[in-house]
Amino acid sequence: MPDSKRESFIHPSPSQPTLRLPRGVCDAHVHVFGPVARFPFAAGAPFTPADAQKERLFALHAMLGIERCVVVQSTCHGFDNSVTADAIAARGGAYCGIALAPLSVADATLHQLHAQGFRGLRFNFMKHLGAATPIAEIIALTARLAALDWHLQVHFDGTMIDDLEPWLLRSATPVVIDHMGRIDAERGLEQPAFRSLCRLLEDPRMWVKVSGSDRISHEDSPYVDAVPYARTLVERFGDRTLWGTDWPHPNSRGIPDDGVLVDLLQQIAPSPPLRQALLVDNPQRLYRFPVALPAVNAFVAT
Repeated sequence: MPDSKRESFIHPSPSQPTLRLPRGVCDAHVHVFGPVARFPFAAGAPFTPADAQKERLFALHAMLGIERCVVVQSTCHGFDNSVTADAIAARGGAYCGIALAPLSVADATLHQLHAQGFRGLRFNFMKHLGAATPIAEIIALTARLAALDWHLQVHFDGTMIDDLEPWLLRSATPVVIDHMGRIDAERGLEQPAFRSLCRLLEDPRMWVKVSGSDRISHEDSPYVDAVPYARTLVERFGDRTLWGTDWPHPNSRGIPDDGVLVDLLQQIAPSPPLRQALLVDNPQRLYRFPVALPAVNAFVAT
């Protein structure tokens, strides 16, 4: 399908944020799509977006002041992780990846992915992304992930937290929860789903991404109704929170301005120490980036 007939989720002209980010900031959740001529979509892909190539991501990060990144393999590219591996390789250790793989994945494949810079495996439970893998079988797989010092990343709807909680607590490796557990910002901080999420995060192996403000919000940009949830998570679990733009915002409501998402950090993590932990120290500890920071302004599109 020609690129012009596939949906683009990328903001055409993201704004320059007013917030000056600290050195070493990590965008812990992005995807790359295509170019499809080189990296085709998987058969039966749940969606087929327009190309969102690595060069455009690199240019965005240069503009925002972001120096490290976690590229998450997308379901539209399936179990062929080469599009993500290509983006990682282009940054020489400053980017790492989260893979998609079947339960039957061979240990040799996991080791190959590890050598390419992957640090975890993601499983989706969102209905729009296709059938979910049984959680019991996923948890059984975590012993193999632990052997690589990998983590499990999970993407689920807030209504599923209580059902998944007892299983996630059995994981043999740390668990990263995407997009604040996709709770509903309209239902208040005392809603059962958010209370369950916070209870789950009392376990020191659990991490959460305070990304996806636009996904849980019922308001237009700058999604202020999502801020109390993100700020609560950062304040309560500040050593196990991560942040990401979610570029290029696949299947999102509207097209978020990435500069606005950066500026929202002033409310999500309102002090420099909180931002340092969220944006620099926590991702460095979890993802173990192996390289020194590049020279200031060295990240340009290639």
